[in-house]
Amino acid sequence: MPRATTKTDLVKTANEQFGALWKLVDSLSGGVQNASFNFGDDFVLKQKEAHWGRDKNVRDVLVHLYEWHKLLLNWVRCNKSGVSEPFLPKPYNWKTYGQMNVEFWQKHQTTPYELSQKMLKESHAEVMKMIETFPDDELFEKAHFAWVGTSSLGSYCVSVTSSHYDWAMKKIKQHIKTCEKPE
Repeated sequence: MPRATTKTDLVKTANEQFGALWKLVDSLSGGVQNASFNFGDDFVLKQKEAHWGRDKNVRDVLVHLYEWHKLLLNWVRCNKSGVSEPFLPKPYNWKTYGQMNVEFWQKHQTTPYELSQKMLKESHAEVMKMIETFPDDELFEKAHFAWVGTSSLGSYCVSVTSSHYDWAMKKIKQHIKTCEKPE
């Protein structure tokens, strides 16, 4: 799927991917929704990304998406109001954000699965509402806002929505495969 370069494409793709994510989640039986991931040590060790060992169930994936929505919303809100904030909160940067993801994971270990669904649906709606407040040039012109650096605000929005939803679906599909394997 090509990366969105207009607000119309961004909104369409984000909502389509979000819908596909919920279709997948809703297709899971209660047992699979709440089952621990069991990808197997061999599979996890072969993966380069730390998330394969970090997230333990579907709830962990949903709250991860929620927390990244909140990062985007806070970053945009602060900077639009004149408070200069980086996208990643201190002390994190793009080399150390993995530890931030672990902290998000730890924070939500007592969050009920049903609440994780509600939180994500609400944060997605907030992100989409926020996106609608920007015209195309503000979303996709590189360095339009000084606080975005050399990228575009739309690029961050794509990463936090449709690209992240795609990541989540791949992980949940792997969980489904694992649950379907005969013992």
